[in-house]
Amino acid sequence: MSKPQYLGELLLYWCPSCNVPVLGKECSCGKTTKHVTVTPPGDIRPAFKYEIDLINSVALEQFNAPLITDDRLVVLNKSPYDDRMDEIIVDGEVLGNIRFEIEHLRWALLLRINGARRIFDLSDRNSLKNWVLIDKGAEKFILGGASVLAPGVSDADPHILEMDEVVVLSSEGKVLAAGRARMNGSLMLERGKGVAVKVRLKEAPADITVPEGGRTWKDAVAANEGYLHDFVDRSHKFIRNVASSVDRPATVSYSGGKDSLAVLHLVDECLDGYELLFADTGIEFPETVQNASDVARHYGKPLRTISSGEAFWESVDNFGPPSVEVRWCCKVCKLGPIAQLINDNYEGGCLTFIGQRKYESGARAKSESVWKNPWVGNQVAAAPIQNWTAMHVWLYIFKHDLPYNPMYENGFDRIGCWLCPSCSLADLIRLKETHPDMEKRLNDCLLSYAERMGLSEEWVKHGFWRWKKLPPQLQEIAKKKGINLVPTSSGPGKLNFCVTSGYRPCKQGGISAEGAFDAAIDLEKLEDVGMLNAVGKAAYMEGVVSLLRGEDRVQVFASGTVTARSDTDRKARSLMSKVEFSIRRALLCSGCGVCVGKCPNKVTRLRKGIAVVGNGCTHCGVCIEACPVVKFNS
Repeated sequence: MSKPQYLGELLLYWCPSCNVPVLGKECSCGKTTKHVTVTPPGDIRPAFKYEIDLINSVALEQFNAPLITDDRLVVLNKSPYDDRMDEIIVDGEVLGNIRFEIEHLRWALLLRINGARRIFDLSDRNSLKNWVLIDKGAEKFILGGASVLAPGVSDADPHILEMDEVVVLSSEGKVLAAGRARMNGSLMLERGKGVAVKVRLKEAPADITVPEGGRTWKDAVAANEGYLHDFVDRSHKFIRNVASSVDRPATVSYSGGKDSLAVLHLVDECLDGYELLFADTGIEFPETVQNASDVARHYGKPLRTISSGEAFWESVDNFGPPSVEVRWCCKVCKLGPIAQLINDNYEGGCLTFIGQRKYESGARAKSESVWKNPWVGNQVAAAPIQNWTAMHVWLYIFKHDLPYNPMYENGFDRIGCWLCPSCSLADLIRLKETHPDMEKRLNDCLLSYAERMGLSEEWVKHGFWRWKKLPPQLQEIAKKKGINLVPTSSGPGKLNFCVTSGYRPCKQGGISAEGAFDAAIDLEKLEDVGMLNAVGKAAYMEGVVSLLRGEDRVQVFASGTVTARSDTDRKARSLMSKVEFSIRRALLCSGCGVCVGKCPNKVTRLRKGIAVVGNGCTHCGVCIEACPVVKFNS
């Protein structure tokens, strides 16, 4: 599970008088607000109807009662987790977390104590599910941090299943704790031995007061007028200063997302002469493409656009599915086309305002507000909303009634390429409901790849294709379910290889080259013959080899994917070539012995008719250049 990152000030407060979220210590009504403690980075946002309905549907499934019973403003805060997880804030209180659990492929509602009270203290227990009533004598032990033991259970819902989320009630029926069942309800009622409930949160019973609802987001806009004015004023000054100091035509990079929409309106309030840039990657939501046209028409500005068409689908067989570590698709479908779009329309280059915010990631938090784009030489980029949270953006959009992308109301909290490996599995599964044809095309592609690589349907189903090397928590899930993660080699064959390179757009780290063989690679054989030593210092782990050559780094994955990172495009591509050739040597060696005679350090030898590079290699690469396999099979 990823750790919380402090990327900026946690800006969620709540006005108890107006019952709305506020971005500071004082509401526009003049009343002092209370601070709401949320998990960093605290990129808070409004919940739309779909998300509220989802929360309630999960609450009904788990507890037979909704969590949010009437019209209330609901704020969500994305929290670190293996997949998608949001804190649910209502009436200035965190009522719980809703998260998508990859192991079970389902949503789960993890109630906080206040959330549990809203359901259990205000309803008839006989109509509810997943509750455990404990003896009075056990209460002090639970409050002291103990789990609920089976002998301390006086009553329970008999339909509880092991690992269900449950609410623990005092002997008087008041909420005492929340946690997960470690045995089913029938066993609990037998009051035998063992842990009945692993307690996650506990608190002494207390009365609950629910404030009046009925507030709207227009009310929230009014409550935040002062804070919005200050942030907008600073952004306006930034835009005017940058536009006056950079002698290039002004443009706005419009992605179809909320952030670029806010930037567009800010620029429109400051400048007259600007144009819109839109790069259609070919894997955008159709609603996004339509929204770009609608927005350009709304503002009456030219829309400079370029489409990558079927480039992704024409390349995926060569490179394999994109992953968090290997986003070849950004270079093929986005970066190259954007560079072409700018070169075709702005001879002397352009200034582009973009919707980058520091609360989105650690890399963006460290980014300058104005910079020269490293992958488009004649573009200067500027970020007017660098210090805004998502809530600032949405309140600004609501205030001006801006035409935002309808996909936000369909449960997607980020708008971009719909099959991005950085998407949550929850979003990819949601596609089955919103865009079934698109989801089927992706799933068919992944299943075909999995079959070719000797991987299972479960590997696809659980979204493991999104990583070349799974995070530890997901490795545990795969191990528990018996899902193989290492592709199996289908034999040497021709070993066709494709490569692309360029600036890493999603992470800091200079220039990367990304390539892929059209077959899985036998990493055990690579380690046995030591051919990669000719390139750099190699470290072998399950499913991946890491190579270090000075400050440069290469990773070779069992799937056949190779990544190289350096400080220039030329060095990254050169490194990639050396690795490609070394892999060919290892898998196609004929035992001719040419490399043995060429090795200046005498560490290359023949063993059972195969060349082997031993310890003491200085990574000079002479053996690579001499190998006939490289000359005739590349």
